[in-house]
Amino acid sequence: MIRRVLIAKALRAFADGYVAILLPAYLLALGHGQLEVGILSTATLLGSAAATLAVGRWGHRFSIRLLLLLAGLLMGATGLGFASLSSLWPLLLVAFVGTINPSSGDVSVFQPLEHTVIAGATNAANRTTLFARYSFIGSLFAAIGALSAAVPDLLVARGNLAIEDALRVMFVLYAAVGIAVWALYLGLPRVKADEHAVAAAPLVESKAIVWKLAALFSLDSFASGIVVNSLLALWLFERFGLSLSMAGAFFFWAGLATATSQLLAPWVAKKIGLINTMVFTHIPANLCLIAAAFAPDVTSALAFLLLRGALSQMDVPARGAYVMSVVTPPERPAAASFTAVPRSLAAALGPSLGGAMFATGMMAAPLVVAGSLKIIYDVALWVAFRRVREKE
Repeated sequence: MIRRVLIAKALRAFADGYVAILLPAYLLALGHGQLEVGILSTATLLGSAAATLAVGRWGHRFSIRLLLLLAGLLMGATGLGFASLSSLWPLLLVAFVGTINPSSGDVSVFQPLEHTVIAGATNAANRTTLFARYSFIGSLFAAIGALSAAVPDLLVARGNLAIEDALRVMFVLYAAVGIAVWALYLGLPRVKADEHAVAAAPLVESKAIVWKLAALFSLDSFASGIVVNSLLALWLFERFGLSLSMAGAFFFWAGLATATSQLLAPWVAKKIGLINTMVFTHIPANLCLIAAAFAPDVTSALAFLLLRGALSQMDVPARGAYVMSVVTPPERPAAASFTAVPRSLAAALGPSLGGAMFATGMMAAPLVVAGSLKIIYDVALWVAFRRVREKE
């Protein structure tokens, strides 16, 4: 069961890795502007938040398997929708309803469902390690996917395709990945994902702590939304004139650095604790983001962003493990969803703001604002939760 989840995560991350880079290029090729890139990214994140909220509110009434199967089919339909449409409003509708992910992290409805499966399939001692493996696989295959952002250029050069058509091919591939994920989840058991058969329940006992975490996570996600990968790629295109191939290579190495660092997260967490791992790896990453905004040339900017990539996601497995450890087992699906929903809603506000800043010529502002807000989040999280003990 866990193997299927990890393979599905790898496939989805691969598709997300190249879509985040190609999305702004696709919209620009269709004649849309920088602001439209931000607005469409906002629509994707708002839709993900709505779907995740529905899972958190009513998901305990259904099997995890059914919800994952529906999400896989939705991913397939999303790819076909983007491949066949050009006008902004239809694309906005597909973006809102579908599963397109413009960010470096997993903000889709898949994540809380897969987290629930993982949490129920292991004990507290191994949970952080398994979450780290899940995050590592996602980062690694997102990096590999980023290299695939060079494929449209190859298709244009060797296949006599227009750039719009070459980009559409990649969205068809995204749809095919969605169907493959659906097929993988057909093999999940029809009973609840928790092998110990703990019935899912809405939040009751852990409601206060979950909502406090959700509030803090939302600040972090709002800041992340300002510099989602699609907008960071747009910044590199506009500020330094990077090609799709060059941008793909950068995001590959940044993703590889992220994946490697996440393997260290369980070891660091055992040494200094989950909360300290989340905070003390995050602050340096955000300082690097701010420094990149003022870099005088592309080499130094990419160096700062690579260092940021090596540190910025070490908190992800620790965060997932921490949320699962401070709630009761029956509350885990609801906790995963209710911490994800405010994050998605807050992140959804960021891309439009970032796109507006770019459109008005304030090229450094999104990186500075995002980095500063993230540091505020780190400090607030440490102050609020450094003494809160896990239930297991």
